Amino acid sequence: MKVSVIGATGRVGKAAAFSLAEESVVSEVVLVSREKSLSQVQGEALDMNDAMAAKDIRVSITPTSNFEDISDSKIVVITSGVPRTSEMTRMDVAVPNAKIVAEYARLVAKHAPESIILVITNPVDIMTYVAYKASGFPRSRVIGLGNHLDSLRLKNLIAKHFNIHVSEIHTRIIGEHGDHMVLLLSSTSIGGILVKDFPQYQSFDVETIVDKVKNAGSYVINKKGATEYGPAFAISNTVKTIINDEKRILTLTTYLDGEIYGVGDVCLGVPVKLGINGVERIIGVKMNDKELEDFITAAKTVKKAKDEIMATLEGEINLSK
Repeated sequence: MKVSVIGATGRVGKAAAFSLAEESVVSEVVLVSREKSLSQVQGEALDMNDAMAAKDIRVSITPTSNFEDISDSKIVVITSGVPRTSEMTRMDVAVPNAKIVAEYARLVAKHAPESIILVITNPVDIMTYVAYKASGFPRSRVIGLGNHLDSLRLKNLIAKHFNIHVSEIHTRIIGEHGDHMVLLLSSTSIGGILVKDFPQYQSFDVETIVDKVKNAGSYVINKKGATEYGPAFAISNTVKTIINDEKRILTLTTYLDGEIYGVGDVCLGVPVKLGINGVERIIGVKMNDKELEDFITAAKTVKKAKDEIMATLEGEINLSK
């Protein structure tokens, strides 16, 4: 399978490309950059090829600034955008990133019309909506990384608190990838047992844990300038799930049309069944009253911001849907 990464000279883009090159199910990785960054992306490809040789992995790594090279890609990953600093919110980069994502989504539709678009650019919920509208693709083939990484971060924190292997933690965060993320605590379990039934739950500070997940990206950015490995693994994990047609349930950003408590015309992170053709089904979520209230707040917040961004784009960018 061929996978293309747009924005392959960025820290997330090149880390994701390297992680994808290591996946046995990926036969070709196309590293797409702007013309002025072509030399750098060529260097990245050479460096990655050396690493693959050391690991006895046979994969084609193609550096390019020509969008025709993404043709026949199964998945196109969009990581391009204005990087945020630790002082910036994801919304601070929304307008410039929306213009970038819209342009690239239209180019993907032109050169890889049968592909699946995986959006990484922040704010990812709004950027997924922009890519969906700009590409004209069916919603099943436009996905945002969304709360998948948030859920992985949450699993890690719960595993540490309860001193239990992370594979035994079953939990997820839904809603916005940002301040209005929603922890589904009511259905969180460890080894099939509700987390509330564990003695250590009495010392489990939910607000602190959620705050750590919300600010995890900012913590990393403040320390080293950018997130890389966490998003890269989450991206390769999602791509592998699609290519292998694994039918796994991941928490990804997708377009909603009333499937969950009537919420519609917005892209949010929800559990989806993922297969070779993208999102096969949106999974209904049972929430307690507080979780539902927070989810509706997230939907209203993202939708309001999305409407403002789309109004800004109107007249500047041709949105096909």
